[in-house]
Amino acid sequence: MPPVTDPNVLVGHATSDDAGVYRLNAELALVQTVDFFTPIVDDAFDFGRIAAANALSDVYAMGGTPLTALNVVAFPVEELGTELLGEILAGGAAVASEAGVVILGGHTIKDAEPKYGLAVTGTIHPERVVTNGGARPGDLLLLSKPLGTGILTTARKRDMISDAELAPAIEQMARLNDRASRAMLAHGVHGATDVTGYGLVGHGGEMARASGAALAFDAHRVPLFAGVLDLIARGAVPGGTQDNLADHARFTRYAGDVGEPYRIALSDAQTSGGLLIAIPRAGAERVLAELSDLGTVAIVGEVLDGPAGTVFVR
Repeated sequence: MPPVTDPNVLVGHATSDDAGVYRLNAELALVQTVDFFTPIVDDAFDFGRIAAANALSDVYAMGGTPLTALNVVAFPVEELGTELLGEILAGGAAVASEAGVVILGGHTIKDAEPKYGLAVTGTIHPERVVTNGGARPGDLLLLSKPLGTGILTTARKRDMISDAELAPAIEQMARLNDRASRAMLAHGVHGATDVTGYGLVGHGGEMARASGAALAFDAHRVPLFAGVLDLIARGAVPGGTQDNLADHARFTRYAGDVGEPYRIALSDAQTSGGLLIAIPRAGAERVLAELSDLGTVAIVGEVLDGPAGTVFVR
């Protein structure tokens, strides 16, 4: 991509952030993102819910308020008909409605493999944008959802777990990150990103590079879905997670007592994961208290003063 030179672009693609931010005036900026993917669960309605929550999460990670969205759809209508497509769109619409987002329309093409997601527009004050480059040494790192969705969905595809065992992960993937976003804004957030396809370590590495700092994760404090480590030991590791683990070796330093299952879990390719939040200690404790009813938010590490771009897992 060519470099962005428009002075009104407050956040472009240079720092691998979650969304673009474009200033309209001194009081208002647009937050824009797009995300879509192939089905990761069998139920069409749940797929729509998850895909919509995943796309909206980018705006929440920037501290913005999503307002409108457009459906992005590819679907083999001649093979599967329109009923399943209707269920996917209904799932997306349900989550958008929960978020107070209006779906204005969209675009659909015929394709051999179903794909669905949203192009989302939100708003934010230009001076209140939260980026992945704002983490400061001394900040604590909070994570708002457990890890392991890639492992669990792969295990379900291979009939290694039941629908009931996958259900908690589906509900978490369909859950909005709106409350976590509001809480971090209220209590002094410095930087944030959402954890999706590159895993916790991958998105943490982007935060470390953009912030000119290092991140340290405490592996045993990172919340995981039940059964994830056992499934990893049984070989339920998706290709995307394996690719992540190999790529993350470039900038990640593991303590000797961090075993392979934890290394894989922290690089697992997530769908609609939680927010990774860099925030001062006092703010972190207040966010934990405010979101305690969710039962999933945890302090998982800290920001260090260099070497810049490095992730330590201990």
